[in-house]
Amino acid sequence: MNLDGIFHFIDDCSLGVLSTIGPAGAPQSALVGIAVTPALELVFDTVAQSRKFANLARDCRIAFVIGWQGEVTVQYEGLARQISSTQLGPYHEIYFRKFPDGPARLNWKGIAYYVVSPKWIRYSDFNASPPEIAEFSF
Repeated sequence: MNLDGIFHFIDDCSLGVLSTIGPAGAPQSALVGIAVTPALELVFDTVAQSRKFANLARDCRIAFVIGWQGEVTVQYEGLARQISSTQLGPYHEIYFRKFPDGPARLNWKGIAYYVVSPKWIRYSDFNASPPEIAEFSF
């Protein structure tokens, strides 16, 4: 598996499990809609009332698990940064292509957008024999 293959794998998925660090240091996870850029940045939105929003304000480190059909997954660790809806610029086409209802959410009170830069990615395919595992650090 190469980075282009990882891009296509993530792009075929529209959901991922996001883990953030809660106020007491415990992990907290949530299922979120994701889009991916060719640079393997992840884009997602949330609302200011969510736990993940408060967690990311304290600590921008995140982890994702993406894909879980047939024992093929991507584990993803990175750093999230909040961007305003006006900064969505290059990300909005990618995000709104994946989520056509996204523009309607621009009017939601407290909507927040995040872009995640990868620090480490692991692709695992345990359907293959032997299993295919590839790791990448950024």
